Amino acid sequence: MNKITFSLLSSIAFGVSLVATTLESEIKNSSLVVYNSNIGLVHEERDLSLSTSENSIVYEGVAQSINTDSVNVKLNASVELKSQQFRFDSLSLAKLLQAHIGKKVEVRLLKNANDFKIITATLLSSDSKNSILKTLDYKIITVKNSNIIFSGVPKELITKPSLVWNVEVKEDTKTQLELDYLINNISFKSDYVLNVDENSSSLTGWITLDNRSGKAFTDTNLSLLAGDINRAQRDRPVMYKARRSPQVMSDSLEAKHQAYEGYHFYSIPFKVSLANNEKTQLKFLSQQNIPTARDYTSTLTNPIFLRVQTQSDVDQYVTLSPLETPLPKGVIRTYSKLNEQSILLGESNIKHTPKETPLKLKTGKNFDLKVTQTPLSRDNSKNRYVVNVEYRVKNSSSEDKTIELLIPFSLHEDSKVESERDYKLTKGNLVTFSIFVQANSTESFKVNYKSKR
Repeated sequence: MNKITFSLLSSIAFGVSLVATTLESEIKNSSLVVYNSNIGLVHEERDLSLSTSENSIVYEGVAQSINTDSVNVKLNASVELKSQQFRFDSLSLAKLLQAHIGKKVEVRLLKNANDFKIITATLLSSDSKNSILKTLDYKIITVKNSNIIFSGVPKELITKPSLVWNVEVKEDTKTQLELDYLINNISFKSDYVLNVDENSSSLTGWITLDNRSGKAFTDTNLSLLAGDINRAQRDRPVMYKARRSPQVMSDSLEAKHQAYEGYHFYSIPFKVSLANNEKTQLKFLSQQNIPTARDYTSTLTNPIFLRVQTQSDVDQYVTLSPLETPLPKGVIRTYSKLNEQSILLGESNIKHTPKETPLKLKTGKNFDLKVTQTPLSRDNSKNRYVVNVEYRVKNSSSEDKTIELLIPFSLHEDSKVESERDYKLTKGNLVTFSIFVQANSTESFKVNYKSKR
């Protein structure tokens, strides 16, 4: 088997008469790999019989959004491929008339307002309204184009998006044609549902496939590749506007996952059908009993720039212990239950997340927690900043909370932080305090900051 890769010669008009063969309509083995970068890789196999009198192969039913530069076809060595065209004729009366020039057609001739007869004639020419024909008794007549009846669609009018290969067949052969090509306007995104209990949670992942490629896929082996592959710069593809309601497909079997070449590959363990211009949802992962904690964080003002008393909100998070499964980038929606009713706690965007990575998800701002920062004194000189600040953390809830305060302040050899509360330096420039506050109470403390100008 010879493997041949080539580019589409779409602008070349071939002046030869083609004796065309259409392959078997049955696709024996089809697969689709969808990337999260608006492309997909199609693989199809079909049986093919060729004789030496044939000089073209018509492969019908490729996607309208095919990237013709990516076509990779494998054929028997006895078949030599010379060139390739992508053809798709949107059927119209003008094209049908043009294709029937010099051929016999049926014509409806009116006898009177309520009666007509049908004759056979040869179509000689046509314009936008009328056609000229020669009858069987050699009369030349003119009729309206709408009165011409066609027996079928000529082979030269390819009404499905097709690849046409111009070939030389060295000997009669039966072979199998294998085809790979890239398509545009097909994508997937990951959505997750996190159900949180008091100390644990369960995570379910769904893949939403959006197929606008101009091709429907039937009983296809579907895989998804999560990761950011490098793409050569190209013109922005045209997006289709047609929409349909999402079709939800669920299955108890989870996608099979495999790490490969720095990406993550998910194989759906059942065959999938994807209509064109339709969204389909597939369950691809489920993990139970994930240890889960609540965290509360407030990012405050750099004391050097704090001029007046300021009140700050406290962000709340759910933090999941390291997961067993990598997560493709997407949106996680966090739910909990109150009096047996589901409550949405918040939504978070996540990046591609490797396995064994803790996951901290911001759910929103806590209603009952507030932090007040008040500048008490400022003793600045030409060379130094000296600032005293008081922090008050108020907990109006009925539960004890620990709130983490993140204060931007770069520590170097000429800087100093003094406080009765312990602190640590995080991320190189954040002075971090962990403050425990009992229910319905307030904690306050002071900090002295010194820094070189």
